Amino acid sequence: MGENTKSAVSRARKTEAKAEERAREEQAKEDAYWRDEDKHVQRKTQRKNDQEQKRQQEMERKQAKQQAYEEELNTLTAGKQKQQQTTKVTQAQIEKERQIEEMRRKEAERERLLEQKKIVVQDESVTLEENVNRMTIEGQSARTVEEAISVLKQTTEQQQQQQDRHPEKRVRAAYAAFEERRLAELKQEKPTLRLSQLKQLVKREWMKSAENPLNEQIIGIVQQP
Repeated sequence: MGENTKSAVSRARKTEAKAEERAREEQAKEDAYWRDEDKHVQRKTQRKNDQEQKRQQEMERKQAKQQAYEEELNTLTAGKQKQQQTTKVTQAQIEKERQIEEMRRKEAERERLLEQKKIVVQDESVTLEENVNRMTIEGQSARTVEEAISVLKQTTEQQQQQQDRHPEKRVRAAYAAFEERRLAELKQEKPTLRLSQLKQLVKREWMKSAENPLNEQIIGIVQQP
Protein backbone atom coordinates (compact mmCIF):
# COMPACT_ATOMS: atom_id res chain seq x y z
CA MET A 1 0.00 0.00 0.00
CA GLY A 2 2.78 2.35 0.89
CA GLU A 3 4.65 1.37 -2.30
CA ASN A 4 1.74 2.33 -4.50
CA THR A 5 1.52 5.69 -2.86
CA LYS A 6 5.18 6.45 -3.59
CA SER A 7 4.75 5.40 -7.18
CA ALA A 8 1.75 7.62 -7.58
CA VAL A 9 3.60 10.57 -6.09
CA SER A 10 6.55 9.93 -8.38
CA ARG A 11 4.35 9.77 -11.47
CA ALA A 12 2.58 12.91 -10.40
CA ARG A 13 5.90 14.72 -10.05
CA LYS A 14 7.06 13.52 -13.44
CA THR A 15 3.81 14.59 -15.01
CA GLU A 16 4.07 17.97 -13.34
CA ALA A 17 7.66 18.33 -14.46
CA LYS A 18 6.71 17.51 -18.03
CA ALA A 19 3.87 19.99 -17.86
CA GLU A 20 6.20 22.66 -16.55
CA GLU A 21 8.68 21.82 -19.30
CA ARG A 22 6.01 22.12 -21.97
CA ALA A 23 4.87 25.39 -20.41
CA ARG A 24 8.41 26.74 -20.52
CA GLU A 25 8.77 25.66 -24.13
CA GLU A 26 5.48 27.31 -25.06
CA GLN A 27 6.49 30.45 -23.22
CA ALA A 28 9.83 30.45 -25.00
CA LYS A 29 8.10 30.06 -28.37
CA GLU A 30 5.70 32.85 -27.52
CA ASP A 31 8.50 35.10 -26.36
CA ALA A 32 10.43 34.36 -29.54
CA TYR A 33 7.34 35.13 -31.62
CA TRP A 34 6.83 38.46 -29.97
CA ARG A 35 10.49 39.28 -30.30
CA ASP A 36 10.25 38.61 -34.04
CA GLU A 37 7.05 40.62 -34.22
CA ASP A 38 8.70 43.52 -32.43
CA LYS A 39 11.57 43.41 -34.91
CA HIS A 40 9.09 43.43 -37.79
CA VAL A 41 7.22 46.35 -36.28
CA GLN A 42 10.48 48.19 -35.75
CA ARG A 43 11.49 47.62 -39.36
CA LYS A 44 8.11 48.88 -40.56
CA THR A 45 8.40 51.90 -38.31
CA GLN A 46 11.93 52.56 -39.54
CA ARG A 47 10.82 52.30 -43.17
CA LYS A 48 7.96 54.66 -42.49
CA ASN A 49 10.29 57.12 -40.79
CA ASP A 50 12.73 56.87 -43.70
CA GLN A 51 9.95 57.50 -46.22
CA GLU A 52 8.70 60.47 -44.23
CA GLN A 53 12.21 61.89 -44.05
CA LYS A 54 12.67 61.46 -47.81
CA ARG A 55 9.32 63.11 -48.47
CA GLN A 56 10.25 66.02 -46.23
CA GLN A 57 13.62 66.39 -47.97
CA GLU A 58 11.95 66.29 -51.40
CA MET A 59 9.46 68.94 -50.33
CA GLU A 60 12.26 71.17 -49.02
CA ARG A 61 14.20 70.67 -52.26
CA LYS A 62 11.17 71.68 -54.35
CA GLN A 63 10.55 74.72 -52.16
CA ALA A 64 14.19 75.79 -52.48
CA LYS A 65 14.02 75.31 -56.25
CA GLN A 66 10.80 77.35 -56.48
CA GLN A 67 12.29 80.11 -54.34
CA ALA A 68 15.42 80.24 -56.49
CA TYR A 69 13.26 80.39 -59.63
CA GLU A 70 11.18 83.28 -58.25
CA GLU A 71 14.30 85.19 -57.19
CA GLU A 72 15.83 84.74 -60.64
CA LEU A 73 12.57 85.82 -62.29
CA ASN A 74 12.41 88.95 -60.12
CA THR A 75 16.02 89.75 -60.97
CA LEU A 76 15.38 89.33 -64.70
CA THR A 77 12.20 91.42 -64.52
CA ALA A 78 13.97 94.22 -62.68
CA GLY A 79 16.85 94.09 -65.16
CA LYS A 80 14.46 94.17 -68.11
CA GLN A 81 12.60 97.17 -66.70
CA LYS A 82 15.89 98.98 -66.15
CA GLN A 83 17.00 98.08 -69.66
CA GLN A 84 13.72 99.38 -71.11
CA GLN A 85 14.17 102.68 -69.26
CA THR A 86 17.75 102.91 -70.50
CA THR A 87 16.59 102.07 -74.03
CA LYS A 88 13.98 104.84 -73.90
CA VAL A 89 16.57 107.38 -72.78
CA THR A 90 19.06 106.15 -75.37
CA GLN A 91 16.43 106.25 -78.11
CA ALA A 92 15.55 109.84 -77.21
CA GLN A 93 19.25 110.76 -77.38
CA ILE A 94 19.60 109.01 -80.73
CA GLU A 95 16.59 110.86 -82.12
CA LYS A 96 17.92 114.19 -80.87
CA GLU A 97 21.35 113.53 -82.37
CA ARG A 98 19.72 112.44 -85.62
CA GLN A 99 17.78 115.69 -85.83
CA ILE A 100 20.92 117.72 -85.11
CA GLU A 101 22.84 115.78 -87.75
CA GLU A 102 20.01 116.29 -90.23
CA MET A 103 20.07 120.04 -89.60
CA ARG A 104 23.85 120.08 -90.12
CA ARG A 105 23.50 118.11 -93.34
CA LYS A 106 20.88 120.48 -94.71
CA GLU A 107 22.96 123.50 -93.73
CA ALA A 108 26.02 122.05 -95.46
CA GLU A 109 23.96 121.27 -98.56
CA ARG A 110 22.59 124.82 -98.59
CA GLU A 111 26.09 126.27 -98.31
CA ARG A 112 27.29 123.99 -101.12
CA LEU A 113 24.49 125.11 -103.41
CA LEU A 114 25.17 128.73 -102.60
CA GLU A 115 28.85 128.15 -103.33
CA GLN A 116 27.97 126.58 -106.69
CA LYS A 117 25.79 129.52 -107.65
CA LYS A 118 28.17 132.17 -106.33
CA ILE A 119 28.54 135.20 -108.60
CA VAL A 120 32.07 136.57 -109.01
CA VAL A 121 32.21 140.29 -109.89
CA GLN A 122 35.34 141.48 -111.60
CA ASP A 123 35.73 145.26 -111.46
CA GLU A 124 37.83 146.14 -114.49
CA SER A 125 37.10 149.87 -114.42
CA VAL A 126 40.75 150.50 -113.66
CA THR A 127 41.68 149.22 -117.15
CA LEU A 128 39.07 151.54 -118.73
CA GLU A 129 38.04 148.70 -121.03
CA GLU A 130 34.58 148.16 -122.45
CA ASN A 131 33.79 145.14 -120.26
CA VAL A 132 33.03 147.13 -117.09
CA ASN A 133 31.68 145.15 -114.06
CA ARG A 134 31.93 141.82 -115.90
CA MET A 135 30.26 139.00 -113.93
CA THR A 136 31.23 135.34 -114.22
CA ILE A 137 28.63 132.73 -113.32
CA GLU A 138 29.85 129.11 -113.48
CA GLY A 139 32.05 129.86 -116.48
CA GLN A 140 29.56 132.15 -118.28
CA SER A 141 30.05 135.90 -118.48
CA ALA A 142 27.46 138.62 -118.04
CA ARG A 143 27.92 142.35 -118.39
CA THR A 144 24.62 143.49 -116.91
CA VAL A 145 22.39 142.46 -114.03
CA GLU A 146 19.73 141.22 -116.47
CA GLU A 147 22.26 138.98 -118.22
CA ALA A 148 23.47 137.67 -114.86
CA ILE A 149 19.90 136.75 -113.81
CA SER A 150 19.31 135.04 -117.17
CA VAL A 151 22.52 133.00 -116.90
CA LEU A 152 21.73 132.07 -113.29
CA LYS A 153 18.23 130.91 -114.23
CA GLN A 154 19.57 128.82 -117.12
CA THR A 155 22.15 127.20 -114.83
CA THR A 156 19.52 126.38 -112.21
CA GLU A 157 17.19 124.90 -114.82
CA GLN A 158 20.00 122.76 -116.24
CA GLN A 159 20.81 121.43 -112.78
CA GLN A 160 17.18 120.60 -112.14
CA GLN A 161 16.89 118.86 -115.50
CA GLN A 162 19.97 116.76 -114.73
CA GLN A 163 18.56 115.81 -111.34
CA ASP A 164 15.11 115.05 -112.72
CA ARG A 165 16.29 113.02 -115.70
CA HIS A 166 15.36 109.90 -113.74
CA PRO A 167 13.12 111.24 -110.93
CA GLU A 168 11.52 107.88 -110.19
CA LYS A 169 14.94 106.34 -109.45
CA ARG A 170 15.86 109.26 -107.24
CA VAL A 171 12.58 108.96 -105.33
CA ARG A 172 12.92 105.21 -104.91
CA ALA A 173 16.52 105.48 -103.71
CA ALA A 174 15.62 108.24 -101.27
CA TYR A 175 12.66 106.27 -99.93
CA ALA A 176 14.71 103.08 -99.56
CA ALA A 177 17.28 104.91 -97.43
CA PHE A 178 14.54 106.65 -95.45
CA GLU A 179 12.64 103.40 -94.87
CA GLU A 180 15.73 101.48 -93.78
CA ARG A 181 16.68 104.12 -91.22
CA ARG A 182 13.18 104.71 -89.83
CA LEU A 183 12.29 101.01 -89.64
CA ALA A 184 15.33 100.39 -87.44
CA GLU A 185 14.33 103.30 -85.20
CA LEU A 186 10.63 102.41 -85.02
CA LYS A 187 11.39 98.79 -84.13
CA GLN A 188 13.00 100.08 -80.95
CA GLU A 189 10.36 102.73 -80.31
CA LYS A 190 7.36 100.45 -80.97
CA PRO A 191 8.51 96.83 -80.48
CA THR A 192 4.94 95.49 -80.24
CA LEU A 193 3.95 96.52 -83.79
CA ARG A 194 4.15 94.17 -86.75
CA LEU A 195 6.41 94.87 -89.72
CA SER A 196 3.47 95.82 -91.93
CA GLN A 197 2.29 98.35 -89.34
CA LEU A 198 5.78 99.81 -89.04
CA LYS A 199 5.98 100.19 -92.82
CA GLN A 200 2.64 102.01 -92.83
CA LEU A 201 4.02 104.49 -90.28
CA VAL A 202 7.14 104.97 -92.40
CA LYS A 203 5.01 105.72 -95.49
CA ARG A 204 2.97 108.30 -93.58
CA GLU A 205 6.15 110.01 -92.38
CA TRP A 206 7.59 109.88 -95.91
CA MET A 207 4.61 111.79 -97.34
CA LYS A 208 5.44 114.72 -95.02
CA SER A 209 9.22 114.37 -94.84
CA ALA A 210 11.59 117.02 -96.15
CA GLU A 211 13.74 114.14 -97.44
CA ASN A 212 11.04 113.31 -99.99
CA PRO A 213 12.21 114.77 -103.35
CA LEU A 214 8.60 115.35 -104.35
CA ASN A 215 8.10 117.53 -101.28
CA GLU A 216 11.28 119.45 -102.16
CA GLN A 217 9.89 120.23 -105.62
CA ILE A 218 6.58 121.38 -104.18
CA ILE A 219 8.34 123.64 -101.65
CA GLY A 220 10.52 125.06 -104.44
CA ILE A 221 7.49 125.84 -106.59
CA VAL A 222 5.67 127.50 -103.70
CA GLN A 223 8.69 129.62 -102.82
CA GLN A 224 9.23 130.83 -106.39
CA PRO A 225 8.32 134.56 -106.84
